[in-house]
Amino acid sequence: MRLRVVLDTNVLVAGLRSRAGASFRLLESLRAGAYEIAVSVPLVLEYEAVLVRQAKELGLSTADVGVILNFVCSVAVPQNIHYLWRPQLRDPKDEFVLELAVAGKCRAIVTHNRRDFVGAERLGVEILSPGQFLRQLEETP
Repeated sequence: MRLRVVLDTNVLVAGLRSRAGASFRLLESLRAGAYEIAVSVPLVLEYEAVLVRQAKELGLSTADVGVILNFVCSVAVPQNIHYLWRPQLRDPKDEFVLELAVAGKCRAIVTHNRRDFVGAERLGVEILSPGQFLRQLEETP
């Protein structure tokens, strides 16, 4: 079974902003099928809202945002989430990401804001930076 993670919105945006970093390499690896991502309706809606809001800065049209979201949804494992055990994190806005990771049996949440998910380890979810996750992918046979 391939590694399954949740990509926080900031990783998606960073990967679209620059081709030089680990976030972009993770998007390329996702396209190559090196790992799986889980998504939920709330996460896809957040991806969409942020990408539309930052489209001009990212050099994207509204159509481009649609293509990106269609790709993400086509390769992702869809997961229903049920809000049963809140709160676990400092920021209530991050709870649905943690719930997705648990419900989707994800190994980790990949994010640039690791401190936002302090406490996730109690539920068996690692919090990794894009660079850390990329190194794990490279080490996996």
